[in-house]
Amino acid sequence: MTERAPTSEPPNDFGPTGGRDWLAHQARVSPEATALVEAADGSEWSYAELDSAVEETAGRLAGLGVGEGDHLGVLMETRVAFVRLVHAAMRLGAVLVPLNARLAKPELSRQAATADLNLLVCERETEDGAVAVAEDGLVVEEAPVVSVDPSEAESVARLDARDAADFHPAEWSPEDPQAMLFTSGTTGEPKAVELTTGNFRASATASTFRLGVSPEDRWLLCLSMYHMGGLAIALRSALYGTTAVLQETGGGFDAEGTAAAIEEYGVTGVSLVPTMLCRMLDSAGELADSLRFVLLGGAPASEELIDRCEALDAPVHPTYGMTETASQIATARPAEAFEHRGTVGRPLLWTEVTVVGEDGTPVPAGEVGELVVSGPTVMRGYYGDPEATEDAFGEYGLHTGDVGYRDEAGRVWVLNRREDRIVTGGENVHPGEKVRDAAVVGLDDDEWGERVAALVVPESDAALSVEDVEAHCEGRLAGYKRPRTVGFAEELPRTASGTVEREAVRERLED
Repeated sequence: MTERAPTSEPPNDFGPTGGRDWLAHQARVSPEATALVEAADGSEWSYAELDSAVEETAGRLAGLGVGEGDHLGVLMETRVAFVRLVHAAMRLGAVLVPLNARLAKPELSRQAATADLNLLVCERETEDGAVAVAEDGLVVEEAPVVSVDPSEAESVARLDARDAADFHPAEWSPEDPQAMLFTSGTTGEPKAVELTTGNFRASATASTFRLGVSPEDRWLLCLSMYHMGGLAIALRSALYGTTAVLQETGGGFDAEGTAAAIEEYGVTGVSLVPTMLCRMLDSAGELADSLRFVLLGGAPASEELIDRCEALDAPVHPTYGMTETASQIATARPAEAFEHRGTVGRPLLWTEVTVVGEDGTPVPAGEVGELVVSGPTVMRGYYGDPEATEDAFGEYGLHTGDVGYRDEAGRVWVLNRREDRIVTGGENVHPGEKVRDAAVVGLDDDEWGERVAALVVPESDAALSVEDVEAHCEGRLAGYKRPRTVGFAEELPRTASGTVEREAVRERLED
């Protein structure tokens, strides 16, 4: 294990103005508490053991030249090695840059070109992509790519075979950039979101006021850590001093395995997208009694899914969040979700949500407009893109691009993306007003500019026809809001983070 550089100063925990990494603090105050459990085989790491492993990883990265302010790229699915890299980056003062392991090589190269990487860490399954990035000259150091697994490429060294170096643990201020995550890119080229330590800490703190936290909590990490939903769990667990139960994501989502892991390890919290929860309920029929919360985000939850959760007394918390806000913006508790179908609840502590009209001024409660967010969780900007950053912010904060409203009680309702609004014959149509278990888009139309089209996912046992959909809409929707093209699919095309890939929906409906 690498020895820390000697210092006469006492450890500086992360307080109001800054300090050292969160894992190191937990290792000092709760060394025997369980930090991490690997669901596949039950392997456990105490905070002291995980701290030692992270110290070793940080030393090897330091030996490769990684230091404060450097950009550490990680190209892998969720696994223990990824968790070690997350904490090692914070210990060194490096900016963590998780890259989407499921991207095609050209897409990956575009992200790497934006991120100005100093080092890229990969695994066996992502080695080809990492090598392609390096060959494109998109990593700037002499030894640009290392792997956590044995490598088949001569240009890729194994991380644990590198010599370690002494380093001085970094001290952080809330304004320091801690990570860059890429947007999903469903509405254009993905952008690198620059998030600070203060953003992550404010998000984790505000979340506890909505979800609660207990020393016995065990949060299942079954989401990809190159998305906010997965990364947030690894960071929050270390900040809280609770346990993360890790389920590797390399093989995709395993509904049966996830339900079994929750039961076996007494998981108290889990983050899922609606499709995942549906598959779990279809597979297991119920949720384990140990669960205290199910944080449900990434896409709208259908009324049918909320109905199932209410019938099972499942602790579902529909949530609305963004990469640009370090996760949650608003979250509904179960009672509110069941009583007010479709709401994502009220904004979290310190977060302000303003609904603005086309002229950028606030609109009254109940009136639809764009959701604008401000508060300490909001990003510092898009890295390397000052124009996009300037465009994203206005008088009332960050323009989310999402359309919705707030009711008289302050609850938030999200309808759809602003750019998904369809303009047909001069009339605005918001797809979220139509159906919640389908994707509604606009297709080019010579006469009206655009025509409304819907890709519908029927229930597994439903015999649904185009005529059925048209009959349901007639009398319920204005003529210009009714879909002129209707298609069916077993499931909606989605990104890895759960958002609908609307271009893919349009392609299916145009076929």
